[in-house]
Amino acid sequence: YVHHLSQLFENDRHFSHLSNLEKEMAFRTEMGLYYSYYKTIIEAPSFLAGLHMVMNDRLTEYPLVINTLKRFNLYPEVVLASWYRIYTGVMGYFGIPTKMCWSINRGEGLTPVDSCEGMGDPAYFYVSCVFLLNGAMMSLFFIYGAYLSGSRLGGVVTTMCFFFNHGESTRVMWTPPLRESFAYPFLVLQMLLLTYILRTRNPSRTAMVALGVSNLCFMLPWQFAQFVLLTQVASLFASYILGYLAASKMQSILVTHMITLGVCFILMFGNSMLLTSFYASSLVSIWVSGTLESQVLCCVSLLPPQVMQGLAWVGSTVLLKFMLSTILCASDDAHISGLIKSKFTSYKDFHTLMYTCAAEFDFIELETPLRYLKTLLLPINMLVVALIAGRVILLIRLCKRVPLQLVYHSLQLVAFTVLAVLIMRLKLFLTPHMCIMASLVCSKQLFGWIGEKSKHQIVVFALMAIMAIQGVANLQAQWGIIGEFSNLPQEELLDWIQENTLPDSVFAGAMPTMASVKLSTGRPIVNHPHYEDTGLRSRTKLVYSMYSRMSGETVKRNLMKLGVDFFVLEDSWCTRRTRPGCSMPEIWDIEDPQNVGKVPLCTHMSRNSRPHFTTVFSNDIYKVLKVPKATKDLR
Repeated sequence: YVHHLSQLFENDRHFSHLSNLEKEMAFRTEMGLYYSYYKTIIEAPSFLAGLHMVMNDRLTEYPLVINTLKRFNLYPEVVLASWYRIYTGVMGYFGIPTKMCWSINRGEGLTPVDSCEGMGDPAYFYVSCVFLLNGAMMSLFFIYGAYLSGSRLGGVVTTMCFFFNHGESTRVMWTPPLRESFAYPFLVLQMLLLTYILRTRNPSRTAMVALGVSNLCFMLPWQFAQFVLLTQVASLFASYILGYLAASKMQSILVTHMITLGVCFILMFGNSMLLTSFYASSLVSIWVSGTLESQVLCCVSLLPPQVMQGLAWVGSTVLLKFMLSTILCASDDAHISGLIKSKFTSYKDFHTLMYTCAAEFDFIELETPLRYLKTLLLPINMLVVALIAGRVILLIRLCKRVPLQLVYHSLQLVAFTVLAVLIMRLKLFLTPHMCIMASLVCSKQLFGWIGEKSKHQIVVFALMAIMAIQGVANLQAQWGIIGEFSNLPQEELLDWIQENTLPDSVFAGAMPTMASVKLSTGRPIVNHPHYEDTGLRSRTKLVYSMYSRMSGETVKRNLMKLGVDFFVLEDSWCTRRTRPGCSMPEIWDIEDPQNVGKVPLCTHMSRNSRPHFTTVFSNDIYKVLKVPKATKDLR
């Protein structure tokens, strides 16, 4: 699987033949931002000096000094940078070469570039570690499928389903530096350990500690982990109120989650998003709801006690979350509430449209379930869930119980389905879980009615053969993706910035471009692609007023307020429109209705930047506008 990922990545970018600058440009948007801190630490005089630099960063949100380790979940970069420094130091001490370099002739009148390959190259070391971690995850998938189904053939089914639906299961081969690339393998480990705990009558303290450690390793690299863990505790609570999960075991799991959350809060230097999350509130709410006796609930309502406990949990979770946010004055995740609200109502504002106008944050596309259908992943999962539900209903009448782990995994599948339907990007949780559930076709508990073991195995092999028809075609389509990364306009922009601006010149512009400017030139920027901070969202809104219909004077004042020296203007941000209402000027129309109908300022700037700005660089894609120095009030 490591080779599979590496080959897809190489085929897509021809990474081995890119210069250092091109490799950095290949890490677009958030990826470039995360990678820049890894670069900072490995280029620092010492590891501790680099760590101090990222914890006292003056470049990312000029003129602020921020602890990026607290804000951006950068523990993976810290660990990889320390490993890289150790690796190159040891190899250098013994005189062992760690990379091979050569000169690449790019043709078309372009200057040749030097390119390096091998673990001594920083970018190669970084992506190789990501792919190795995800290779270990594939081993976990096999173990997970085999353990859940009670058959090694179940592990084979899980891994085959993952390969056959690879494009719907992960994007690590295209986006190695994203947080999910580091975090998701630990979620697989955590859920495997949870399955063991649910199946074991009296799980040991060691098992609970292992669950907590895997929980922590999942939460530290990724700010979104809290939402996934929210679905997990919700599924466990549903199993509890249905009578499948014992109160003592539920309490043990809750305590583990709470301790993990506390440790993570400390290691994240008191990141308020953790304490004010729905996940944290739900843990407290479940603790309280679990202490309510069903008899008491029956006395206050005609509804069944299970329904009352569920409603009490939902209500108290939401109430506690907003109370904590108000008390702690925390609004960093307010855009998440707005995003959820926009899914069910006509509500929209600047920040929600910045999300919902992107296809990955829209509702799931129809093609996704059709692709599941073609590989039989959807029919198999529907059959497995139907059998589990049928056995639950049947065994209730017989006063028997379906195994807890099957009930939990079915509820978790429903939770992941809801997430994926609401936000297409979250199918990256749904698809792997469907692959795990598919292993249950090998379960004697569910499919023992087929007949003896040999007959059952023949049916499973027949299913895999049918799955392989479309599955192999999907793999061949991925293997057939051949590209070569090149972005000459951005390369010209970055070279110009490096050669023609001062090291302390401050830049503003589109979030993805700012990440590249910071990574490759080391210049201070005022906005970036990590949108999980209320202050950053306000800054970005000021910067993006360039793409509104406001006057040039107003926008100039906005940039002066931020202390900007240069603005990088991109015509594509002014004109592109993913769907009606989703161009930047149209998004601004929601916030700035008094200027609706006017020509966008960015259109004027692309023609003539005077009198408010001066154009100092331009090519086919980018135009750099200089903010007049004499009028600035922050420098």
